[in-house]
Amino acid sequence: MASFLLRRASCSATRILSSSLALPTATIIPKSNPSPNFIYHHYLLHHFTQFSRQNKIPSPYLTFIKEISNIPSTKEEKEHKRNNGELPKRGEKSWIDVYLPRQVRLYAHLARLDKPIGTWLLAWPCMWSISLAAEPGSVPNFKMMALFGCGALLLRGAGCTINDLLDRDIDTKVERTKLRPVASGLLTPFQGLCFLGFQLFLGLGILLQLNNYSRILGASSLLLVFSYPLMKRFTFWPQAYLGLAFNWGALLGWSAVKGSLDPAIVVPLYASGVFWTLVYDTIYAHQDKEDDLKVGVKSTALRFGDSTKEWITGFGTACISSLALCGFNADIGWSFYAFLAAASGHLAWQIWTVDLSCRADCNRKFVSNKWFGAIVFSGILFGRLWS
Repeated sequence: MASFLLRRASCSATRILSSSLALPTATIIPKSNPSPNFIYHHYLLHHFTQFSRQNKIPSPYLTFIKEISNIPSTKEEKEHKRNNGELPKRGEKSWIDVYLPRQVRLYAHLARLDKPIGTWLLAWPCMWSISLAAEPGSVPNFKMMALFGCGALLLRGAGCTINDLLDRDIDTKVERTKLRPVASGLLTPFQGLCFLGFQLFLGLGILLQLNNYSRILGASSLLLVFSYPLMKRFTFWPQAYLGLAFNWGALLGWSAVKGSLDPAIVVPLYASGVFWTLVYDTIYAHQDKEDDLKVGVKSTALRFGDSTKEWITGFGTACISSLALCGFNADIGWSFYAFLAAASGHLAWQIWTVDLSCRADCNRKFVSNKWFGAIVFSGILFGRLWS
């Protein structure tokens, strides 16, 4: 319908312009321009605006022409805007919408169950730590890995719920987040709170299966989880704060196996996770930098600006160095360092090739970090088996 109206309005306006302004129709369409639809509509709008002022055409007609001139008229234009994050992808269904009962779909979307990357990023530091705590020549404790995998899924969902409840006033103003269940009004804050309580109750069941030392250590992370969503209002470093919360499993995994902490091993491991988070979440934050400026929230993407790649290169170097120090202190086998070299290459690829002005590419590089975590885990696993 919009295309039909656009063609009718364009033809009518072209005839008016041609007769009244003595402009040949052929000059209105730049034949050599690679984007004729865009140039045509805006060229037409410019001259129609001048003509309307001279002939006192009522403003509603001018407003109509302005509106339809901004409608993407080709599939190529629409796809280009989608790839750059300018238009939301409508009508796409995830497995949640296909397989889950209607009553639980909104809650599954609230927990981001259809976007598992957050769970992977939360789980990998746990798996690193549990594998490091294994005895030389032995495989990791699979029961503990399963518990921490479930815990990562629940805690990530709880974190997303907390974030959406606290940020519902901001999410409505950001293109990428305005359709989230709480921000869009499909779920009420009370329903979100009830769902949060349910997730924390299940998480408590997992925590109680650990030793007393780990129970206290695990419960202490909730302060970071609950306060993280507020950090973007007060500091340009919310990504660093997220790193402290997201990598708590690097401490907890070791204590769950050993019953205590070995600072020489777990502190470098924890630090490596924090630096890693600063890399991937700064890249992720570049997706929202325009909206963040409008809303007034802060991020490392805004703090670093054009120097982002230099900053995240430093964080990536610190991440790999901390992992190497951790492996050295843990007396791990040589194969760990071979995998660490591969992980370094993956991180370097991300940093060097990411297009920080393209939302789609930022998201692709962010999601690829699940493979970085997998490479490091493989190195620790084989390094411990052969140590």
